[in-house]
Order: sequence, then C-alpha cells, then structure tokens
Amino acid sequence: MDNDLFVCQVYVDDIIFGSTNEDLCKEFGAMMTEEFEMSMIGELTFFLWFQIKQLKEGTFIYQEKYTRYLLKRFKMDDCKPIETPMATNTKLDANESGIKVDQTLYRSMIVSLLYLCASRPDIMFSVCLVPADPRETHLSAVKRILRYVKHTPRIGLWYPKGAKYLRGLLLARALAHSWSSKKQNCVPLSTVEAEYIAAGSCCAQLLYMKQTLMDYRVMLSRVLLLCDNESAVKLANNPVQHSRTKHIEIRHHFIRDHVAN
Repeated sequence: MDNDLFVCQVYVDDIIFGSTNEDLCKEFGAMMTEEFEMSMIGELTFFLWFQIKQLKEGTFIYQEKYTRYLLKRFKMDDCKPIETPMATNTKLDANESGIKVDQTLYRSMIVSLLYLCASRPDIMFSVCLVPADPRETHLSAVKRILRYVKHTPRIGLWYPKGAKYLRGLLLARALAHSWSSKKQNCVPLSTVEAEYIAAGSCCAQLLYMKQTLMDYRVMLSRVLLLCDNESAVKLANNPVQHSRTKHIEIRHHFIRDHVAN
C-alpha cells in the first residue's frame, strides 16, 4: 500500500474520502463508524453545492442546483435566458455619475457568482470585470451573467478517466485545477509584456501546486508551462536586462530563474 493515495476532507460534520485502494476506504469507514456516531451514505453525489456524477468514462462536477438557488434568491428565476455572459461592446468604467444601487444586494450577487466560478471558468472574466462600487449599469451587467447561467445551468468540469500525464498551464493529469481572470495592477506596453507577466503569475501558481502535491507524495521534477507568444518565451529565457524590459517590475522576472533551473 506504499504507493496508494488516500485523501480525506472534513467540513463541519460532513466527511468525504477516497483512495486508489478500495481496501483503504473500507478500513477507514469501519474505523470511523466504531469511533463516532456516523453513517455511510455511499458514493459521493453532492457536497457543498457541488454535484458529482461518477461515470465509467470519468467524473463530471457541476453546480446546477446552486445555479437555480441563485436565480431564485435574486428573483431572476423567471428571467429570459441569454447565450453570452457579456456583450462585446460593454464598457464597465467607474461611471461615477451613474445611479447608485443597493451595495449589499450587488455584492451578494458578485460573491455568489464567484463561488459558481469554481466549476464555471467560462464566467470568470465577466464576473471579475464588474467594478466593486456599483452603479445601475454594473447591476445590469451582473444580471446579464445570471441570465447566461440560466441558459447554461449544466456547464461544469469534466475529468476523464485514465489520464496519466501532467501537462501545462494549470492542468494536472489533464484535469483543470486552477484558473484566474482579473484586472492587472500594472500596464504593459505590448502584448509581449502582457503574456510575459501572465506567464510569471502562472509560474507562481504551478510552484504552489507542485509544493502542495508533495504533501500527497506526488513528486514532480519538471512542470511544462505553455505560452503561445514566442517573444514572451524568449524574454523568459534571456537573463539579461535590456531597454525593452527595464520598466517591468522586478517581481515579474522571477520566472527567468525557474526557467533556468
């Protein structure tokens, strides 16, 4: 059993666990029922608003029930569905002269949608784009996202069975683990610099994941990070500072050391 993996997660009085060895699951279940008053409810199908379907081909994780709960909570269950989360010509600037709306309601919507992003990377960009200081135009944009999720309530994450490799940009064993979309606090002067800075942020996430996997005895000597900009790749491979990169903050250059290693 030295090469087997066992994972257990506890949330208040709920426990989910799994293992690459079925005997370990049975042993753990028997041990817990002897020690505590608890019952085994079988294969995982629902946990913290996540719905799980385990099939022969793989596992599907989605939040359809949570989506319907959100629509009902914000009185959008009778709204007209729409096929896109945001219009292509949308401009969500500060709009300080616009009409203010209820901040409590607005921020509740944003927080709820951020939780939905855990299984819906397709709405991450739109949710992160809306400003924190709400105006009427911003509330309309958030309601459009809710109309979109009503149109697509069963979108989620598909984890195929049998993938045995680790590859690239925040994908471990061909499975999506992390993604982000946010307004950067620096202004690059070209798409090359934007890609270079984004690659640095991704590298930090990969290093965190690599360290976390060590706790589960999954050792990775090298991790492939994919970047589709050839000039940004050349910047990462060039340890020499020059005029083109002198205005990029030092903290974004740490990726060079890791590329060299």
